[in-house]
Amino acid sequence: MMKFGIIGDPVSHSKSPVLFRAAYGGAWPYELIEGSDFETSWKKFLEEYNGINVTAPFKALAFGKADIATVATARIGAANLIVKTPQGTEAHNSDFSGVILSVREALAPGCAPASDEAVLGEVRDLLPNLYPTRPEALVIGCGGAGRAAAVAAAEMGFRVRVMNRTYLKAVDLCREMPEMDFEAVPVDRLRESVRRADLVLYTATGPLEGLMDLTEEDFSGMDPYGKPSKLVLEANYKDPSFTGGILEKIENAGAQYVSGRRWLLYQAVSGYRIFTGSEPDINAMISTL
Repeated sequence: MMKFGIIGDPVSHSKSPVLFRAAYGGAWPYELIEGSDFETSWKKFLEEYNGINVTAPFKALAFGKADIATVATARIGAANLIVKTPQGTEAHNSDFSGVILSVREALAPGCAPASDEAVLGEVRDLLPNLYPTRPEALVIGCGGAGRAAAVAAAEMGFRVRVMNRTYLKAVDLCREMPEMDFEAVPVDRLRESVRRADLVLYTATGPLEGLMDLTEEDFSGMDPYGKPSKLVLEANYKDPSFTGGILEKIENAGAQYVSGRRWLLYQAVSGYRIFTGSEPDINAMISTL
């Protein structure tokens, strides 16, 4: 029987076990592999498990330990999923695929999720039909989730600008991925950057300075060409920054807000497909969120 789990410190708060049990009705075990020492957790994975999810602070360490990695994961430099294959341990990043699946659902509602590769192809084909010019994404926050979000946006076909409380961290991200042609922008250009973005990927912890001062006009995404409304996707599902009045502004502007719970759902959908080769029960997973 296949066996799966999650490593990190801490991991007791993780929703992954509940989501996994719902996804497959308890067909395979999924366990918390607790411990502050990465090497001990990695050894336990190699000895007992077919695949693991990886959470902070082990994502970069797990990426470095894996024998092989997907192209996107190699660019991001961090893994949140490792699976054993005949070729060795393989690193994946489901933050990356979770963004793509969430954006596809928002732009083409009613479409059932397909494989990650198929969805990426669909979004690439979809964007030129929806936008008169190349659309732009603003990624706020340059941590692990932000790096994955930036690479995902670029792979879908968005022009990507990155912003971080510490501007030099955004500059460093751009320098580390010159082939992606990212642009760093300082925090004091938040209003201008949100206004020009078609997609806002918010991965920062807590509200950025000036976030609550944004207006309905800042979130307006329609223009004479009739392109889609602005899309705002947030990573944090436990303590979101977009609450109360800011959500009202987004709604009144006709923009779309996608909560971190949706991103979490599609991270899990993508990851569990990789683990098992089987389709999870998405409706059962949604019921746990």
